Amino acid sequence: MHKYLLITLLIVSVGLLVEAKKFKDEEKPAWAKKDIRDYNDADLERLLDQWEEDEEPLEPDELPEHLRPAEPIDMSQLDPSNPENILKASKKGKTLMSFVTVNGNPSKQETEDITKLWQTSLWNNHIQAERYLIDDNRAIFMFKEGSQAWEAKDYLVEQERCLQVTIENKDYKGKHNKDEL
Repeated sequence: MHKYLLITLLIVSVGLLVEAKKFKDEEKPAWAKKDIRDYNDADLERLLDQWEEDEEPLEPDELPEHLRPAEPIDMSQLDPSNPENILKASKKGKTLMSFVTVNGNPSKQETEDITKLWQTSLWNNHIQAERYLIDDNRAIFMFKEGSQAWEAKDYLVEQERCLQVTIENKDYKGKHNKDEL
């Protein structure tokens, strides 16, 4: 159903595009001279290729994250004896996930309530994190600004119900847990 809707929309768009360009018939390629209702898959593929040709490159902030140029890191400003600060600087402007485990044996609803409270506290401190439950006692906190993950970690490990926070495969133990790990 979705496929047919997409094809119909594509065909209508192609019709509008073909009508919008005012080529003389002798300048058009053979496939473009056909009635839109007679287009086959190859014709639609060629039309899609034409649409994807873009004269102007996208601005860096419009590019997907993996294609954006990395911000340069000024290593002279960083303390080489503190690898956490180097990691923090390298994650600036990048999405980063951290895993947070709630101690005790909480129910899924209890974990939901606790992590929602933590998320709200982070937002109130201008640290934007999206939260996704992945287990009865575990959640992912996703930071669009990766460098904020370490500030969030500092807050989270201080919480009474925080068992552990994991960032970049490094575990940070909650300060109030009773060696439940």
